[in-house]
Amino acid sequence: MFLGLLVVMAMSACTKEEVKPVLADGKSTVVADLPGDIGNTVGSGKPFTPFYFSLATSAKVDSSEKKTTKWDIAFAKEYNSYISINNGNNELSFGLGGPGKGALIAVNQNYDKLTIAPSDEEFAKNGITAAGWDSGNGNGWYFYDLNTHIAIPVKNRTYVLRTAEGKFAKLELVSMYKGAPAVVTDLTWPSPYFTFRYYVQQDGSRNLSTKDQ
Repeated sequence: MFLGLLVVMAMSACTKEEVKPVLADGKSTVVADLPGDIGNTVGSGKPFTPFYFSLATSAKVDSSEKKTTKWDIAFAKEYNSYISINNGNNELSFGLGGPGKGALIAVNQNYDKLTIAPSDEEFAKNGITAAGWDSGNGNGWYFYDLNTHIAIPVKNRTYVLRTAEGKFAKLELVSMYKGAPAVVTDLTWPSPYFTFRYYVQQDGSRNLSTKDQ
């Protein structure tokens, strides 16, 4: 069932008239078609191999560097759709035992309009370890309809992160299908290939503005 879930993902609505959003804004980094555990399926009985990604270098990091600050988010579990932080003190983090300072919070706001990272108090109160399927918790990055087996990325859901090294960033997950089509109807569409965009504030401040308002 989960296979049907993920291979019928639309970007924000299930209409052929839906158009792709413009991701480039001159400041954010856009990653297109980052491959996950290609060829694996839920029915194979083989766990999906997690992979680690650095927001600083826009590249994957070898699993041997798991307990370092060289990566910021991990892609794990079914179809690598579970996005997790690098925090050495969090028992559920893939970076447990390392020096990572990562944190994550879901914000119901358009990526372009999110301009300020939440306070440390807000991270402590509402912070999450990871984001995947939103089954009603208000934190996931995609919805799943049990009747249609269609998964749809949550509109205007943006994630604010504290990176492994303690800088603030924002992240928008767009698609897990090759080419990031607006609507997926072909059950053989190649996946997981992740398209997302993010912005890291390098000066240490909470300013996450990426577009003229």
